[in-house]
Amino acid sequence: MAETNIPTFKLNDGTEIPSFGFGVFQIPADGTTYKAVSDALKLGYRHIDTAVAYFNEQEVGKAIKDSGIPRDQIWVTSKMWLQDFAYEDAKKAIDTSLNKLGLDYIDLYLIHQPYGKVDEAWKAMEEAKKAGKIRSIGVSNMTVKIWNQFVPKFATLPSVNQVQYNPYFQQKELRKVMAKAHVTLEAWGPLGQGDKELFNEPVLNDIAKKYGKDVGQVILRFEHQEGIIVFPKSVHESRIESNKNIFDFELTSDEMDAIRALDRNGKGMHDPDAPGVQDMLLNAFDVHAND
Repeated sequence: MAETNIPTFKLNDGTEIPSFGFGVFQIPADGTTYKAVSDALKLGYRHIDTAVAYFNEQEVGKAIKDSGIPRDQIWVTSKMWLQDFAYEDAKKAIDTSLNKLGLDYIDLYLIHQPYGKVDEAWKAMEEAKKAGKIRSIGVSNMTVKIWNQFVPKFATLPSVNQVQYNPYFQQKELRKVMAKAHVTLEAWGPLGQGDKELFNEPVLNDIAKKYGKDVGQVILRFEHQEGIIVFPKSVHESRIESNKNIFDFELTSDEMDAIRALDRNGKGMHDPDAPGVQDMLLNAFDVHAND
């Protein structure tokens, strides 16, 4: 079993989250998720990020159980889908996630897409946290506009906001708002979803050469030094392993500034504020079709 040398970040509720994890978005539940998570745990990962809408909570839970690693050493995140945001549905959804994962508690539970009865879902999550079913609660895909619509009405602040983030899309305005509330950013798509242009950036390639690293590792190291939680996804064991090898070098402040300068101040590939997104997501699929 690989040794785990992954640093933690302290969230605003006092819990310590591994700053680097493994994401299972779009990994199918046909044994592939089980194998990928098992490989990741063997290679020293201790933070797994899933969601109700990924339809693979069960395989994540089985891989965790079969790993033999003590439960308190693994950080598990899942997310509530927006068809379950009405208060009673939300309470049920949390229990369903626990059941599918086969766990007594979930380390972090997020509002996956922030539309509709977000306040009711949040209340159910706050109660589940008090009851010990969830350790930390947070949100996902919240822009500044959506944040201002909901978060000021919450009784407790989110611990994280999981949003799209990569060197081309550095979420500067959102990060200012979150910093005031000591909310940690989690990046989905931290490698720009394999954007060839990003991977060909001369500044990133020069830095990679200097440290004997690949461009992906330089990007993930940059994000780590920015205080961002990342969980790149792969089903290839060699890539799962190499993604994690970012803790044996450190970028200089000049190198950090050079990568910050790649930000394009624009929108990401997914714009949560775009008209029609809410309806599209509400009608995307039924997460309980197979329950």
